[in-house]
Amino acid sequence: MSTLTIFSSTPAAGTTAPPAATGRTIPAVLGADLEVPVKGGRLVGYANLDYAASAPCLEPVSAAVAAALPAYSSVHRGAGYASQLTTARYEQARHTVRAFVGARPDDAVIFTRNTTDATNLLAGCLPAGTTTVVFDTEHHASLLPWQRSVRLAPPAFPGEAVRAADEALAGIDGPKLLVVTAASNVTGELWPIAALAHIAHRHGARILVDAAQLVPHRRLNLTALDLDYVAFSGHKLYAPFGAGVLVGRRDWLADGEPYLKGGGAVRSVGESAEWHDDPEPRHEAGTPNVLGAIALAAACDALTATGWTALVREEERLIARLRSGLASIDGVRELSLWGDDHPRVGIVSFTAAGYSAREVAEVLSSEYGIGVRDGKFCAHPFVRHLLGTADGGCEDDTASAVRASIGIGSTQEHVDRLIEAVRDLVTR
Repeated sequence: MSTLTIFSSTPAAGTTAPPAATGRTIPAVLGADLEVPVKGGRLVGYANLDYAASAPCLEPVSAAVAAALPAYSSVHRGAGYASQLTTARYEQARHTVRAFVGARPDDAVIFTRNTTDATNLLAGCLPAGTTTVVFDTEHHASLLPWQRSVRLAPPAFPGEAVRAADEALAGIDGPKLLVVTAASNVTGELWPIAALAHIAHRHGARILVDAAQLVPHRRLNLTALDLDYVAFSGHKLYAPFGAGVLVGRRDWLADGEPYLKGGGAVRSVGESAEWHDDPEPRHEAGTPNVLGAIALAAACDALTATGWTALVREEERLIARLRSGLASIDGVRELSLWGDDHPRVGIVSFTAAGYSAREVAEVLSSEYGIGVRDGKFCAHPFVRHLLGTADGGCEDDTASAVRASIGIGSTQEHVDRLIEAVRDLVTR
């Protein structure tokens, strides 16, 4: 297994500066040597700047899946050695994920397909009459699943988010749930989730945090932050094997209707079904995505072993370089809700005057070998708010932006190539 060693030496001019020495290594990603065709028939090294959509697979994750495959078998039902071993690996993955997010010992850890799946699972378990409070800045996965919701306008600053949530929750009777992202998938900006959790609990509400964009970039401690539920996806956490997770308090999940009805979720079947009280089997009917769970746990282990200090330091260096480079180009505008100085993870969304987002993305790919995302990022109300109907002459229903996002495997050369490509494009 190849790794990128963290050095302390000063790099030569124009090379990628590695993180400060910690005695640890940053694991490599698969596809780091991928070459792609560009205009003129040349092959160039792929500059993957689309991590916020799906991150590449870490080598230790691939190795963990390869190690599990020879003994792969059914879980929870078999007496054979392979079945017992696979079951043990699957349940160990549950413990690993619980530790990774700093969950309480009695929190449920339910494996799902992704963050959207996890959020919809919780939506089906809410007590009758629950009202959800959600900001229009959210990803559609957090915005759409609720039967009864209060939607809040994008706040002008973090304190306004806390105030708006406070006022909304105070006016609601009965069960209530506050839903908020930890890091925006559009701007990368970090949300005040500790303060929002405090406000939610003061009003007798619970909080669900969409951590899909946070956990690949920052440590999350559910217990310290006093969060009730968190959801995230493996494919954004360097484990693209089709698994996600919902972690949180058991009572609503134990009382809710089983997410899928079938084998594993049921204790016995006669004239009627007796469902499991334990929310983990109750909501994991059928044969689960065992390899996805193993992969997700391996990613958690790899990031924990690397240590967050080195990862955050390198990301902040690269994202600062990217943002300052784009800011130096006339006609390029970075999207931000709370201003340039607000803390964020490695995500930058921008527009380029005179070009649609799709045109920019296509040129970056076909001429420079750079992969980015363009569109509204499954956050239509938020992107429309950030752009406005007058931006670039776009109508409200077509406004979109370009998103560049970084992670493990991103290099200074990738960042510099993007900056120069955008500069070349807008000066044509």
